[in-house]
Amino acid sequence: MQTGTSFAVATEGFELPALGEPYLLTPGPLTTAYSVKQAMLRDWGSWDGDFRAMTANLRRRLLALTGDTNNEFDCVPMQGSGSFCVEAMLGSFIPKDGKVLVLANGAYGLRAASTMQYLGRAYTLIDKGDYLPPRGDEVAAALDADPAITHVIAIHCETSSGILNPVAEIAEAVQAKGRKLLIDSMSAFGAIPLDVNDIRYEAMVSSANKCIEGVPGFGFVIARKTELEAAKDRSHSLSLDVHAQWAAMEKTGQWRFTPPTHVVAAFLEALRIHEAEGGVAGRGARYAANRDTLVGGMRELGFETLLSDRWLSPIIVTFFCPAHENFAFDRFYELMKKKGFIIYPGKLTVVESFRIGCIGRMDEHVMRRVVEAARQSLAEMDVPDAAAPRAALDERAKLAA
Repeated sequence: MQTGTSFAVATEGFELPALGEPYLLTPGPLTTAYSVKQAMLRDWGSWDGDFRAMTANLRRRLLALTGDTNNEFDCVPMQGSGSFCVEAMLGSFIPKDGKVLVLANGAYGLRAASTMQYLGRAYTLIDKGDYLPPRGDEVAAALDADPAITHVIAIHCETSSGILNPVAEIAEAVQAKGRKLLIDSMSAFGAIPLDVNDIRYEAMVSSANKCIEGVPGFGFVIARKTELEAAKDRSHSLSLDVHAQWAAMEKTGQWRFTPPTHVVAAFLEALRIHEAEGGVAGRGARYAANRDTLVGGMRELGFETLLSDRWLSPIIVTFFCPAHENFAFDRFYELMKKKGFIIYPGKLTVVESFRIGCIGRMDEHVMRRVVEAARQSLAEMDVPDAAAPRAALDERAKLAA
């Protein structure tokens, strides 16, 4: 992480949330800098030249994070939540007669499969459950077994479990088999490298309210221009047509429909802070330190992580709920909230769990306070032992073997 003025900007506001707000220990929306909030105090005209310049600036700076020096990619902001953008990507880049291999190891991979079902497009699924990532050799075998598959969709960080999936080896397998890779990097882009010179993909999506630390309201598709051109007249939707949005922005500099003007202004400030922190490397280093502090402290209290250290992402960590009869997640949640920390319920299909995010406007000093809040909350619940149920640990050991 950088020192001097940049570090002062990057660490500003970690100790106390702005306006007395609790910290959002979630994978987005998340705790934002006060200056990001301030950026939304001005109204902007969506057709005005100043706002069009803001949109162009946003697109250019996001592209810079991909390492695209050959001008092969472009950035297309899209109104709506992350899932809107994932659907836009799938509906725009997968031909109606195409077929997708969906790689799932949690709720968001399964949501991509569900999206394909809604779109009426052919797909097949590799579902690894909650504990393990899809691997390159599995992908290669699936592509060999089904020549009809044209595309693969992979989740960069599966936040239902916290797994950081090995997209580099997946990309290598997809490229070797002559297929196309689409990446849902919703909760990873901006903190985990996704350099187009190192990882081959045709398109990826992310969102304003994740690792760049903006606020919700739009996402963005970064895609090869050849894919954008090929997507003309392919989308199932008027509003989710990535090609149409791209063509309009290229021609007029404007969004086709009313843009989230205040959100764009906030995002540009968030990008400024991201750059001052050292970009992807600086942001990723802080999140990794947050994770290490959190995991170490929670393990000292007796909590068990769902994942082995090898697969723990610096984005969000899943913990098993304690087996003790006095522990109830709803009560634990309320106690943590009273202490200034909003955590996330679990999204696993097999065992009871909860999640704590490592991203947002906080550092390792804040994470130590999170651990202390958890210790106090256990004491107030009269839970002397945070050990996970034996069955959960046995299942983890069996699947990790």
